[in-house]
Amino acid sequence: MKIMVTSLFVEDQDNALEFYSEKLGFVKKEDVPVGEFRWITLVSPDKQDGTELLLEPNNHPAAKEYQKKIYADGIPATMFGVADINKEYKRLLEQGVKFTMEPTKMGELTIAVFDDTCGNLIQIVEK
Repeated sequence: MKIMVTSLFVEDQDNALEFYSEKLGFVKKEDVPVGEFRWITLVSPDKQDGTELLLEPNNHPAAKEYQKKIYADGIPATMFGVADINKEYKRLLEQGVKFTMEPTKMGELTIAVFDDTCGNLIQIVEK
């Protein structure tokens, strides 16, 4: 068994697709109409056959509530690994990404947290 798709609630699929592809550099894999929304997945550019990130509309009341509460509590919705967090932090700052936590050493990890403009906090980590 393996993880094929993981989802992330987003307030607006078009804005999320733009942010995750243009600012973060993920590659769009699928963009298929499904009723009033779309099945939009992205993958890492260096592992396009790997786990897909589904940009899931937060139109269900429970999804909206969950997303708002974890955001308000400062809890990242997901985590992405990076090879060099300081380099990635600088690159994302240059892209206009707003961080809520700059790179911070936590034991053997270094983490940083940013706002994805789609209702989520996202953590990046360097092991």
